[in-house]
Amino acid sequence: MVEAAPSLPLNAALVLLAYLIGSIPFAVIVSRLMGLQDPRSYGSKNPGATNVLRSGSKPAAALTLLGDAAKGWFAIWLAQALAPGLSWTTYALVALAVFLGHLYPVFLRFKGGKGVATALGVLAAIQPWLAVATVATWIIVVLFSRYSSLGALAAAFFAPIYYVFGSGVAWKAHPPVVVAIAVMSVLLYYRHRANIQRLLAGTESRIGGKKK
Repeated sequence: MVEAAPSLPLNAALVLLAYLIGSIPFAVIVSRLMGLQDPRSYGSKNPGATNVLRSGSKPAAALTLLGDAAKGWFAIWLAQALAPGLSWTTYALVALAVFLGHLYPVFLRFKGGKGVATALGVLAAIQPWLAVATVATWIIVVLFSRYSSLGALAAAFFAPIYYVFGSGVAWKAHPPVVVAIAVMSVLLYYRHRANIQRLLAGTESRIGGKKK
């Protein structure tokens, strides 16, 4: 980061651009291109990779996952490329904007996905090792529980903790970014509230198990 900060209009434009990038509905786009049913019409009706997988097409789900994660990373990369003097506050707002774009996309009448893949892309842009640690948490929890949603919730809980406690060891934490990651974690819990209810009731579907 250089000291000369971009102007306020440019900062606002970067945040808006990040939101629009986040609003790109890869689940719907990939499904249409591959001749599949609109993911908003079956399963959880969630325009995300997990629901696309219910179509039976693993390639479509993989492409959706990749696209959703890539847009989280790309929005931050693009903001830095367009404004090398980006402040950490604007940086954090860009990170939040692309994430909110996925959750509440203007192109889908503000009805988006849960944001796990996009959050991962954002973390990868902030600090690749932070993304690795977060993914490792998801994998460990899923291996032991076989609940994908529980893995996502655990990863969301630990992501801001990793970022704070990793400061001075593997990276340097910045307060605005800490807040952005914490807000994303809270929103991930909010978007998974139905999953949380099913986990508490013991009716959540396990990976490889029959849907209850």
